[in-house]
Amino acid sequence: MIKSSNEKSKSPMKMEEDRPTKPKPPMATVPPEVRSEKPLLDDKHITEGKGDLAKPAAPVFMEGFDKQKTIDLLYWRNVKQSGAVFGSVLLLLFSLTQFSVVSVGAYLALAALSASISFRIYKSVLQAVQKTDEGHPFKSYLEVEISLSQDQIGNYADKALLYANTCMKELRRLFLVQDLIDSLKFAVLMWLLTYVGALFNGLTLLILAVVSMFSMPIVYEKHQAQIDQYVGLIRTQVNSVVGKIQAKIPGAKRKEE
Repeated sequence: MIKSSNEKSKSPMKMEEDRPTKPKPPMATVPPEVRSEKPLLDDKHITEGKGDLAKPAAPVFMEGFDKQKTIDLLYWRNVKQSGAVFGSVLLLLFSLTQFSVVSVGAYLALAALSASISFRIYKSVLQAVQKTDEGHPFKSYLEVEISLSQDQIGNYADKALLYANTCMKELRRLFLVQDLIDSLKFAVLMWLLTYVGALFNGLTLLILAVVSMFSMPIVYEKHQAQIDQYVGLIRTQVNSVVGKIQAKIPGAKRKEE
């Protein structure tokens, strides 16, 4: 009886061992180069994703401002756009010559409010007549993101701080005569500006600067060879005069680096 019970207990084990095993599907052999490259690619994608998330998104109203568009504007690539900007800026500056800043700002605000209120009333009446429900006419503009993030404010503050520190260091260098020639050049420039200030006020100089910004690039582009030739001659003469002065004044020679 004991023997038969032992045989019964062993028989299931034998049956499981004798049972044919299913063939396993063949594993695809992956070269070691591919195995080593996959984690690198994954890490690369992860780092790129993190970089995109970490980069602060610029507000919509600042997306149109870049260096290339400014160059195209000053070189009159688009005549209508450049003419509109140039005319608007000149009109604003000429208005400031006749009226105060407060008056010009108030008139501009009233003109903008009159236009927007008139358009809003017109669209409301049109929707009431046509029995449509298009919503607020400025809804798309009201949903535009115009706020600055803390990262962007910090970035602009860092740039402003860098420029301020650079200007203060340069002024300290000029006023404390670290380099005699540079200080003399600065003194001559200030002396010439006294005559410029006697002839023009700040707004007139600003108007001349705007006119020069929109006229000189296109003139230089058309007559670049002649202008470069004359500028080179003037620069040679100035360098020769500065060299003679530097040779005669003791202690004015620059230290060789």
